[in-house]
Amino acid sequence: MCTRNWEPRCFAPGRHPSGSGVDQRAREVAAADELFRLLPADQAVRMRALWDEFEERRTPEARFAKAMDRLQPLLLNSMARGGIWRTPGVTADDVRARKAVIGDASASLWKAGWRLIDEGEIRGWSRSAEPEV
Repeated sequence: MCTRNWEPRCFAPGRHPSGSGVDQRAREVAAADELFRLLPADQAVRMRALWDEFEERRTPEARFAKAMDRLQPLLLNSMARGGIWRTPGVTADDVRARKAVIGDASASLWKAGWRLIDEGEIRGWSRSAEPEV
């Protein structure tokens, strides 16, 4: 779900909120291209460079911004008693994998995030991973 209309992934007409990996990345890049084309050329170049820095987590500031980007929905899902963690097929391990970039910026934030995910799993707001057979 798109909660911030200024995000490139929220902008593109016909965007699909689900999806992962390369397909999602390709859709986000296409949406960013479309969005940045609307700006004056000098602003478009600067904003695209900042967006690319954020997406690639090239600097400590970008890593922290990405961590905050991933932490915010984690907090919202926790406050909403699981929120989209209740989506069929999503496990606590899936959430951990998606949110692991938080640790790139701050071990303390990731530890707090991990505890939120654990609490959600204990309370039944997200499923535990299926045992391997």
